[in-house]
This record gives sequence, structure tokens and C-alpha cells, in this order.
Amino acid sequence: MKIAYLLGSLGRGGAETLLLDVFKNASKANFEFIGIYRRRRTNSSEEKFYTLTKDFYDTEQKFVCLSPKFPFDFVYLYKLRKFLKKEQISIVHAQQSLDAFYAWLACLFTNIKVVTTFHGYDNLDLNKKSKLLAFIAKRTNRNFFVSQSQKDFYIKKYGLNPAKQTVVYNGISFDKFGKDCEVPDFLKKSNSPMARLKMAMVGNFGRVRDQSTLCKFLKLLHDKGIDFDFYFVGSSIPATPWLFDDCVQYCNENGLNDCVHFLGGRNDVPAILKNIDTFLYSTDHDTFGIAVIEAIAVGIPVFVNDWGVMTEITNNGELATLYKTKDEQDLFEKFMLFLQKRNEYIHKAKENSHIVRVKFSIEKHLQSLKKEYNSVC
Repeated sequence: MKIAYLLGSLGRGGAETLLLDVFKNASKANFEFIGIYRRRRTNSSEEKFYTLTKDFYDTEQKFVCLSPKFPFDFVYLYKLRKFLKKEQISIVHAQQSLDAFYAWLACLFTNIKVVTTFHGYDNLDLNKKSKLLAFIAKRTNRNFFVSQSQKDFYIKKYGLNPAKQTVVYNGISFDKFGKDCEVPDFLKKSNSPMARLKMAMVGNFGRVRDQSTLCKFLKLLHDKGIDFDFYFVGSSIPATPWLFDDCVQYCNENGLNDCVHFLGGRNDVPAILKNIDTFLYSTDHDTFGIAVIEAIAVGIPVFVNDWGVMTEITNNGELATLYKTKDEQDLFEKFMLFLQKRNEYIHKAKENSHIVRVKFSIEKHLQSLKKEYNSVC
């Protein structure tokens, strides 16, 4: 059995981070695989911050680029089909609806199966459906979802056959949090007992997340006289630049410039997580939350809003403190309780680390994939 992972680009996102961990742990998989992507590498000096291209190629696993020149490029489909047959691929595992559609066309009248993972939501408005997704989701051999709540959403919205839908939780390679993580200069802690509290959120400024609620919370914390540094790790998204701009403007207007820092895209997230005191996250409609799981795995207290997926992956708040969605006052009250009982929270956070490192390990993810691939074949 040989799998071809098909994805659109190698941008720095959740799906790409997951696949990168899969490629880095190829020796732990009981199946052979290769990678195919559509968007070519660039030579931009900023590439290391905004894409994972170099990281993928550094894994030394087989990875190729096949690029269509336009949406229905039959030459591309012919090349993809020819390549899949040459490599004796058993299953094409697409990471986007468009790639699943391309794979389905390329594999027509062959024995090659097509599966896809839905990493996000198409639209939370049940009255608006993606025609492409509606078409391809009923023609793939199996659809994977990264959480139960996401799976339930799609079954209801698109009337999918439950028997062909399954949950495969994301997996994380926790080796990246090893001892060789170099501490970023801005996080080197002072020996003073009055050292500032170090906090962060990781995630690009897109429609999925809700950094604005955290900005409002930080104002409450600042007004209370709490001494802290908060780091937003993530880039502005070209499609929604105002989400980033509005947060920056809010912090400027409310005197938070000295304590709230916008770092943009970073390639040293493991080092950042290992050297902060607590992690905060706010989402509008994440489907999993890799950054949240990584923070819990590091062993620091984590605060996240009670969006369905976050409730699910934190075992109803056992692994992290849940606060009411878009309610900065509720977060503030729960955070103040943390400051009062900080040692208790830190102790519990270390226990939680062991739980998520087993439940969401890359090894368990690979085992789940192997089981599903076997059932499809």
C-alpha cells in the first residue's frame, strides 16, 4: 500500500504543519507515501517565515510539484494520472476539496482510491453550501474529519452518508520540543522575582481566529496593573488584513504598545511555547487547534474559549481552562484566579502534558491513518 498526499501549497498553516510532522516521522509509519503539491517553491527571502517548503524538502522524503496552468488543465490531470500509476499509488489522500476533485478526475477508471481530510469549515451558515465540496464529498471513498463536532457539522449540512465519514485526530511530533530549542532573545527571563509574566497566542490573523477578544482582555489586565508581555505569533492574511490592523490599532489606542507585541510569522514556535508562562487562545471556528495541543503538551497553563472543538479536545475543560466565547470579562476573572493559585495550575498543567502527548501523538495519528487506509483498500 502506497499513499500519495496531495495538497495545494506549502504555506505555514495547520494542515501543512500536520503533514510536515507526518513526513518527518516517515520511519514510524507502516506504509509508504509520497507528497505532491501544486504551487511551486519560491526564492523569497521571507519564505522561511511564510511557507514550510524548505522544511518539507529537508525531510528527504519524495516530494514533487505538479502545477496546473488553469482550473481545468487536462494536461495537468494527464500528468497526475500518469505519475500516480507509475508510482503504483493505492490511495490519494487530498487535503483540500479542489485537490480531491483533481484526484477523483485523474483516478477515474483506475483502482486508485481517493480520500480527503477536511481541515476546516466551508461556511458556518448552513444555508450556504460549497458546490465543489457537495459534489466531491459524496464521491470520495472516505472523508476524514479532525474532530467529532466538525464531522457532525458536515454530515448535517451536506447529507453525507455517516458510514463513509470518520474522525482522525491530528497528530503532533513532540520531538520538536526537545532540549535543543534555543530561547529567543525577547523571551530570556530575568532572574528578578518581579519578572514580567510572559504570555502568547499562536495563529495567523484570519477569519478562523478571534485575536480581538484577547486584545480586550489584555486591556483589562493592563488596567488592573498586572505586569506582562503578550506575544501574538502569526501573520496578517492578505484576504483579511483588517483583522490584524484592527488589533494593532486597538492596542495603540489603549496604551498597550509596551506590553503587547506582534511578532508576525515565526519558525521558532516550539522555543516560544517552552519559554512562556501561559498560553491563551481565542477562536471563532477552528476545527482542531494544533497550537492549543502543543501548548498543553509543553506543560504550561492554557486558556481557550468554549467553542465546541476546544471543549472536545480539552476533555470538557480538564486539560485547559475554558472561558465563555467572546467574553473577555469571563476570561479576565478566570485568569485572575490562576494568578491567585498559580502553583496549582502549573502542577495540573504538567499532568495534562502527559495526557495529550499520548492522545495526540504523531504515532497515534499514523496508526489511525493505517487503519483507515486498510479499510478503504
